[in-house]
Amino acid sequence: MKILVAGVGNVFLGDDGFGVEVARRLSERLDRTPLPDGVVVGDFGIRGIHLAYELSAYDTTILIDAAPRGEEPGTLYALELGQGEPQAAVDAHGMTPEVVLGLVGAVGGEMRRVLLVGCEPADVAPGMELSAPVAAAIEPAVRLVRELIEEELRDHQATHGGAVT
Repeated sequence: MKILVAGVGNVFLGDDGFGVEVARRLSERLDRTPLPDGVVVGDFGIRGIHLAYELSAYDTTILIDAAPRGEEPGTLYALELGQGEPQAAVDAHGMTPEVVLGLVGAVGGEMRRVLLVGCEPADVAPGMELSAPVAAAIEPAVRLVRELIEEELRDHQATHGGAVT
């Protein structure tokens, strides 16, 4: 089982750097807990086309992004994204999610499972600092991503008789 954890966002637009910071924390293993085999963490920043190429190489992709849904700043949520469905909750930074997810087929790939861990931003004005509520959501987001990884691995083992591919 191969899982891609992809932090997306623009670190020069305040809270939009949320996904990149969560990916950094996961990749640096600041909590000293290694990620399971088969899990790759990447900082995709604003590279939507690169992400479209990568999606089909993994069984599951977990996107991490600051995405407004009208909640209180710092609110976290997780949802599954589907190919061809409107994805108003995500902005793939320069490309709409529909375009990024649609590009998977255009670049010769196959759409697989895509999850989103989103955070309600407070401020996406130019600047390199996260707002206090979004900064406070970083560690809970790291835990949420780890929980999703464990769920994906458990589901995979249950449906494939314990085999990890």
